[in-house]
Order: sequence, then C-alpha cells, then structure tokens
Amino acid sequence: MIADAQARVDGIVGRLVESGEESGLQVAAYLDGELVVDVCAGAAGQSALRPDSLIHSFSTGKGFTTTLVHVLAEQGLIDYDAPIARYWPEFGAHGKDRATVRHALTHTLGIPQLPAALTPEELCDWDTMCAVVAELEPLWEPGSDSGYHGWTFGWILGETVRRATGLPPDEALRRYVAEPLGVADELFFGLPEPALNRTAPLLEGDWAAYLAALPPSAPFTRLVAPNPRLWTTAELANRRDYLLADLPACGTTTARAAARLYAALLGEVDGVRLVSPERVALAAAPAVEGRDRMLLGRFSKGLGYFLGLPEMAGERSSFGHHGSGGSIAFADRARGLSFALTRTRLVGGASDTAARLLADELRSLSGR
Repeated sequence: MIADAQARVDGIVGRLVESGEESGLQVAAYLDGELVVDVCAGAAGQSALRPDSLIHSFSTGKGFTTTLVHVLAEQGLIDYDAPIARYWPEFGAHGKDRATVRHALTHTLGIPQLPAALTPEELCDWDTMCAVVAELEPLWEPGSDSGYHGWTFGWILGETVRRATGLPPDEALRRYVAEPLGVADELFFGLPEPALNRTAPLLEGDWAAYLAALPPSAPFTRLVAPNPRLWTTAELANRRDYLLADLPACGTTTARAAARLYAALLGEVDGVRLVSPERVALAAAPAVEGRDRMLLGRFSKGLGYFLGLPEMAGERSSFGHHGSGGSIAFADRARGLSFALTRTRLVGGASDTAARLLADELRSLSGR
C-alpha cells in the first residue's frame, strides 16, 4: 500500500497545485504506526514548499494542546475534573471557581468571548491575555452548554499547563510531546526565531471574504473574534510577533509532524505511544453532542477533539481538529490511520475540498 498511497496522493496534490486551485499543500499519513504518505507541492514564498517547511495551521494546533493535556493527565499532573482555579487561582473570579479542565476541553466553560477593542499586540502578550481571560464572566453556567472557545481555549488550557508543569506551553509541548516523537523542530505553538525562515507565508483564497460576509449577529465575529484584526486570516498569521507568540489555540507545523502525533495516539510509532489506549478511548468518546452556540452547527466533541467532521467522512470513530482556512489533522481509530493536511492558501466553504478528497482516497486505499 505504501507505494500506491504515496503515488496516488502525489498525483492528486500535483494536479491541485498545477491547476492553480491550490498554492501549496503538505499531506502526510500513517497507517498502523508506519508513515505511508509524505507529499508536498507548491511554493513557500519565493521557494519551493518542502516536507520540512512550517505552515501556520490555526486551530489545528488545538489538537496539539489537547494531546498535551492528555499526556499530562496520564502522568498525574492534570485532573480533568479538577477546578481550573486549583492550578490557577485567579481564574476563579466571577463564578468560574467550579469550572473544570473537562469543561475547558469540551468548550462548555462559557467564556468564548474576547473584548471588542483587543489588539493583535495584546493577543500576542501572554500575561496580558491570561489577565483578560481570568476576568471574563461566563455567558452561561459552566457545563450547561457548549460553544466553541476559538481563542480563549488556548489561554485557559495553556495557563493550566504552565501552572501544573512550571513550563510555558510551547516548552511543555516540546518536552512532553514533540521531543518524544522526534518532531521538536516541526511542531510548535510559538516559533523559535530561527524557524521563521522555514515558515511558508500564507495567502488569502476566499477565507477572509467568507468571514467578512458573516452577518453582524454571527457569534464568531461578534464574540469569538470581535474585530477584524483578530480574524484568523493570512494578514494576522504572517505577522512576525504572532508567529513567535505562545498561542496554544493555534499551531505551526508540518503535515508529517501532525500526522505522527495522531499516529502515536492510536498506537506505537517507533516505540513511542503518547497515552494509553484507555485514555484515547475516553478522549475520543462523545462528550458533547448538538448545536454549538458559537459555530451554530451541530457537532460531536470529545475531550478537546472534534469527532466525525466532514473530512473524517462523518465517522465518529475519527477524532482531531481542523483549522481556519482548511488545514486539518486527525486519527481514524477504525482503520489505524492518521492524516494531516497543511496548506498555504486559506479557503472556506465550497472551496475547502482538498482535505476530504485526499482523506477519502486514503480511506479507500486502506482496505478497511
């Protein structure tokens, strides 16, 4: 299968880039702990995109944050049902004293909102944002409903990680996840400065236009990212200060590093398994079902991962996270398959087809 999968994916990716439909794609997949696809095509600025080119993939990085939390839980450093205020006392303000790590993972905590006047400079300052988030008042009783915590997810869980480990989130990700997997130079929240020259600039497709066309009443642009300077666009992602900032709501990665992370949740990869099968089953089981108050669609969520997204063919046995503009990484438990796609052109809606097309191809080739 390895030769066939590599050739088939390489052909599809090549056609998408040559046609101009895509500007740059990385695609990687593991089957039963073995790398079966590692393909890239297109440009990274003035250079050719390489398998080790870094691509900012927005909320795909929430899957890295979630995985880090599960690794720390496995080691007894974080308890899902502990109040966040046990680790971070200041967070308990305004009725959040009983809000738990589980609430944060399932987007049921009730603080998806940010102040409307917030600037990108403030967004990139860790202490400023933790103070802002600690002072937020819940829009609903924690645990009573679910709404996507697009930005706040990162500081809530990131500061919990920092208090539990004594390490900033990017260093904790490196120590507990990236280094054991051998991808410490390809899996990041905030980039180390030397990695900037390996990072492909993002281009706008129709993603920014999609956000701009949302009605003023849409919760995403009214609450989650309440001014255009905070929208998850190429303009924001290409800022130097943003790429260097420790932002666990997002991630910069290669496709092969993201696919390797999910492969090491399904089983061993070169002798490394991140957490036990029992913990993966718990994390990937439906914890919240139904309409999301911020995204306004119906979703199934596990502990930090989305389940059965369209790129996963709607199959609840698959779990992971997608990012603004069309990147995604996930694990398919039924097939022992992990998949990641990173992209340089941000698209949405009907234009966002590449991940589903390529994941469907690999599902068919797996024979399972």
